[in-house]
This record gives sequence, structure tokens and C-alpha cells, in this order.
Amino acid sequence: MDSRNVVRVALAATLCLAGTSAVRAQNAAAPAGGNKIAILNVRQAIVATAEGKQASAELQSQFAPRQNELESLNKQINDLRQQIAANANTWSDEQKARAQAQGQRLAQQLDRKQNEMQEDVNAAQSDVVDRIGRKMMDVLDRYARENGYVAVFDSSAQNSPIVYAANTIDVTQEIIRLYDQAYPVKSAAAPAAKPAAAPKAAAPAKP
Repeated sequence: MDSRNVVRVALAATLCLAGTSAVRAQNAAAPAGGNKIAILNVRQAIVATAEGKQASAELQSQFAPRQNELESLNKQINDLRQQIAANANTWSDEQKARAQAQGQRLAQQLDRKQNEMQEDVNAAQSDVVDRIGRKMMDVLDRYARENGYVAVFDSSAQNSPIVYAANTIDVTQEIIRLYDQAYPVKSAAAPAAKPAAAPKAAAPAKP
């Protein structure tokens, strides 16, 4: 997997799992006579809140050193392959065998580190989704009760039963706005030391 994308992929997977259980029917809380339904894109709402954007940026920064380490390992593997190809007619069989064995060890190390990072990213993202999701359900509960909604469906959930829904019943943007009002984020403190360099723009493909 492209190490540059591992955080984003993990976020998408976690949100797909969280979305189904996050949104509940609000019929018990709705006022008498309420008969409205709505849809909410939970995945979009979580990542679009100010807190979600801040958490995503923090995780990108947190895992940047490990992303760079994966890129460095991948570069070593590609350089070694180029050396083997360039010296195919000059190296002895023993030299070729040593180089190939080294390449296999590096590839195994890269694969292991990628898997470890994927697991750590999944865990970190799950914590973020759980934290924001719980508070978002409180916002949604109040909104549904105050506006007479009897049910709210998650349009981003896997196997969603929603085939068609008018834009007029999509409350995603309203929930994002209300969430940001209820839970404003604090600006990060200015770093005392010079920040670490950002990851390279181009990430090598897994060998």
C-alpha cells in the first residue's frame, strides 16, 4: 500500500464501520405529531467538522516519520534492484545471490512495518471517530427532538437501504454547523522548536 495514503485509507474504513451503529432512529425522542425523516452522511460529517479536520492533521503529523521510513526502505529496495540489473553480466552468482537475499529481507521488513503502521493508524482513527461520533449523536438527538424528526438514516453506511433521498431532507451540513458551535476547537499552540519536514509528495509503490 502507498504509505502516503495509509492514514486516509484507515479513516475511510473506520468510518464505514462506525457509520452503521452511530445514527439511530429518533422516534422515541421526537415530539408528538412529528413525522419527518432525514438523512445524515455520518462519514462526511465527522471528517468535515473542525475537530475532525484538526484530528486528521494531527494524525498525519504523528505518522509522518513512519511514512518517511517506509519510503526510505522502498527506495533502498528499488536501488538494490537497479544495481542487480546493471551488474547482471559482471557480478558472480554469489554476489547476485547476496544482493537478492538482501532485497528479500528489506521487502519483508517493509511489509511488516506497513502492517504495523496500518494497525496503529486504525486504532488511532477509531479513537477519533468514537470521540467525535458520540458527541455528534448528542447534537443530532437535540436537533431531531427540536425539529420533529422521527428517524435519521446514515447515507454513508455500508449496505444502506436508502435508494433515493431528496436534498431537502439531508441534514449533514446543518449537523456539522451545530457540532462546530457546540464543540469549537482550540488553536494548536505554536511549536517551540522548528517543525519536522513534511513527508515527500511522491510515495513509492510497494514492491
